Amino acid sequence: MTELRTERLLLRGWRASDLDPWAAMNADPAVREHLGAPLTRPESDAVAARMRADLDRRGFGWWAVEERATGAFIGRVGLDVVGDDMPFAGVDIGWRLTRSAWGHGYATEAARACLTYGFDVLGLAEVLASTTVGNVRSQSVMRRIGMTHDPADDFEDPSVPEGPLRRCVLYRATAGPRTAAPVADASR
Repeated sequence: MTELRTERLLLRGWRASDLDPWAAMNADPAVREHLGAPLTRPESDAVAARMRADLDRRGFGWWAVEERATGAFIGRVGLDVVGDDMPFAGVDIGWRLTRSAWGHGYATEAARACLTYGFDVLGLAEVLASTTVGNVRSQSVMRRIGMTHDPADDFEDPSVPEGPLRRCVLYRATAGPRTAAPVADASR
């Protein structure tokens, strides 16, 4: 199992002890603001099981994130293959953190590690990221990690019912020099 280490964070495989804080995160309306309705405990557990299986099968996916100093679970960050139902293809990057972890630069730090892993280890030529038009926090992270946005790439998410969460923006990062140089330490 590949783990990624940054100065303050460990991106690692999922543990049984992650399920309670993961479920609490998914039940928090503020965390779910740009994702849809809060998840029930069975729904949250099912998502964690899928993420664990993807990591085991592919060696990359949605890593659990913990603060190295405290060992506290603070969310998930990772790379995932874009679903067939989307109007674009490739590998995307994303993050979801507990509200208490917001505003500390953790999403940016972890996302930089994922970009490095995607480009330097997986050999990806491009990494994508998408979010709702209104999710300015995530869009700020995308810009901080060197991703660019072309409004011509914006799209309607076919998996979302009609409403404010359906209109999305798409950001891109390509291999090679980026404005925000990532740092990561990948180990197995």
